[in-house]
Amino acid sequence: MAAAQAHAQSTPAAYLQLFDHDGDGRVSEQEYVDRLSAGFLAMDSNHDGTLEPSELPGRRGRAVTLVQHQANLRRQFRKLDRNHDGVLDARELAQPPQ
Repeated sequence: MAAAQAHAQSTPAAYLQLFDHDGDGRVSEQEYVDRLSAGFLAMDSNHDGTLEPSELPGRRGRAVTLVQHQANLRRQFRKLDRNHDGVLDARELAQPPQ
């Protein structure tokens, strides 16, 4: 599966497809948040909505809630949405946030 994801990320259009649940060729804020929340949910081993230091890589860091994580993702989405149209195209999604 990791090889398939690495291949899918080889082009901006392929990377976009990982996020684009409805297949419209654009990524909505909700699609972005849903995709990037999956890792949080997988790491939350006790399913309490909070990543404790013991659930983080290296078992270090500050606890973070799913609500906090998703708020950060929404801010990141707005930074990526350079033309402010409310969706990300492949080029916007591939760029690092400013």
